[in-house]
Amino acid sequence: MDDITNDISLTIGRRIRTERTMRDWSLAELAEQSGVSKAMLSTMERGMTSPTAALLVRIAAAFGMTLSTLIARAELQGGGLLRAAGQPVWRDPDTGYVRRHLSPACDMPLELIKVHLPAGAKVSLPAASYAFIKQQIWLISGKLEFTEGDHVHRLEPGDCLALGAPSDCTFHALEPGADYLVALVRS
Repeated sequence: MDDITNDISLTIGRRIRTERTMRDWSLAELAEQSGVSKAMLSTMERGMTSPTAALLVRIAAAFGMTLSTLIARAELQGGGLLRAAGQPVWRDPDTGYVRRHLSPACDMPLELIKVHLPAGAKVSLPAASYAFIKQQIWLISGKLEFTEGDHVHRLEPGDCLALGAPSDCTFHALEPGADYLVALVRS
């Protein structure tokens, strides 16, 4: 891991430990709630590994929050302005998925996230990750195949999709890859 990845992994790990401690959960309880092994949780909490999106979604869902909220709580310090240089960027080591949290930490229920998904990459998220949010996806560039339950949406630049009821979803970037904005509102 490079220094930046190590710093982000450590920050996320600390946040997971903080959220677990606030709930007075043991590692075993979080493992049971999330379906992530105690050994992996311990490794993440110590910042010894860069967790994948799939693992973080499961942990966030166990805490009753979105992936965005978990990462935002780990990275953001608060305030009404979040300059580009201060926007947390996280990269999934498995898929190359790059996520930039655009919104400043505040009480507003709206979050904006810019994502780059390399060509051919797929990220699947369980319905539980959508249980507490409503969201729209706006494709900035490239091509994106978005599977929502049994329905497949093929998005072209400029297309905007409002997601329906929570269901298992898969983001699949077609050639040449996809850059998209996710706008979500916590419910």
